[in-house]
Amino acid sequence: MRFPEDYIGKVLHGDCLEIMNNMPDGCVDLVLTDPPYGIGIARKSTIGGVGKSGKHYRVNDYIVSDWDNNSMSEGMFAEITRISKEQIIFGYNYITDIIGPSNSLIIWDKKLRNDWSDNFSDGEIAWSSIKRPLRIFRHLFMGCTGNNEITRGEKVHPTQKPIKLMEWILFNYSNIYDLILDPFCGSGTTLVAAKMLGRRFIGIEIEEKYCKIAEERLRNTTPPLPFTTEKMEQGFLP
Repeated sequence: MRFPEDYIGKVLHGDCLEIMNNMPDGCVDLVLTDPPYGIGIARKSTIGGVGKSGKHYRVNDYIVSDWDNNSMSEGMFAEITRISKEQIIFGYNYITDIIGPSNSLIIWDKKLRNDWSDNFSDGEIAWSSIKRPLRIFRHLFMGCTGNNEITRGEKVHPTQKPIKLMEWILFNYSNIYDLILDPFCGSGTTLVAAKMLGRRFIGIEIEEKYCKIAEERLRNTTPPLPFTTEKMEQGFLP
């Protein structure tokens, strides 16, 4: 494969470390990703907390595989920082010892209220290399539970992020035509958001079936007109 001809606008099936090894220094404007944390979701077929019944939420509707067995390594983080100018990486509380401290965190508040009846985390934390004050994005989305009212039909991966979250991040932390890489792209939410906002993108995914899901989502994504005041009024500015 040749960079960039065979990479840009594609979902690449393979090991992200091997693929990134073939990419030149600083070739990506931003890596935006949600890496696996090594907590064995697919193997255990359960995720996170418990519901009102006291039982764990099950993930049997998703692909059972080993995609989540290996967490971010020092070598992988070194490759990500080598090939990209900036990085935003979810799971900060799991990989702090690898990626180091940051005052420029992004907090996703995914419950919005205090009377939620499960013991999932109230939000998630993303580490950012971009020097900005800590920001909080509030958006209700519990993708792992399969609540269609909340996910609005987006749910296809147990650790999936909402499109609105990734749109907000890309709008505020990147520029139009920037090249965005997600080396753990899963079902392709980062790529869909990038396409919606006029960013170039590359996705890498080790599980072939999720590659196909991401490709299908991209085929069904039509970029809207350029951002206007209306979009700004919807909360896309910091």
